[in-house]
Amino acid sequence: MSHTEDNSGNGSATRRDFLYVATAATGIVATGAAVWPLVDQMNPTADVLALSSVEVDLGDIEVGTQLTVKWRGKPVFIRRRTEEEITEARAVKMDELVDPIDYVWENPNLKIDSPALDQNRAADKTGEWLVMIGVCTHLGCVPLGNGAGEFGGWFCPCHGSHYDTSGRIRKGPAPRNLDIPLTTWLSASTIKLG
Repeated sequence: MSHTEDNSGNGSATRRDFLYVATAATGIVATGAAVWPLVDQMNPTADVLALSSVEVDLGDIEVGTQLTVKWRGKPVFIRRRTEEEITEARAVKMDELVDPIDYVWENPNLKIDSPALDQNRAADKTGEWLVMIGVCTHLGCVPLGNGAGEFGGWFCPCHGSHYDTSGRIRKGPAPRNLDIPLTTWLSASTIKLG
């Protein structure tokens, strides 16, 4: 008799194990089906994705002037610098800078973390074009441009941060240089941000 009980007991245990596994699998699938819409709704919408990159025509910008465009909800300063501004920016020694390193997350145009040389920050090899996110790295104010501040670049009047003609912090409470957006040249007069 005990031999028969063992066989029926093993059969029940196997059936019970199958039911546990099947129930757990069904529960996991049902949970995934319920949670997926919540996770999917966190993805950016089509209008946000459309703003993730912007094309800018630079043909009408005169030497020594600046254009401000909006990208990802932030102002972007696009300056066509004079020879004097380029020369001044390239003459700065790294030991004079508050933030002498441009990290890849601050300037995605760089392949590795690099010195904050003007050559690394300019959007072209000649240094004529400078493209920066126009948000002070101290508390997020928008600095004044067109030669403002003690270093001829940008000045944040809210707390007194002074940036040079390459957008590098030189004086004041801002901890780092103005960020540089990912910039791609589509033609001789058109750039793409993002």
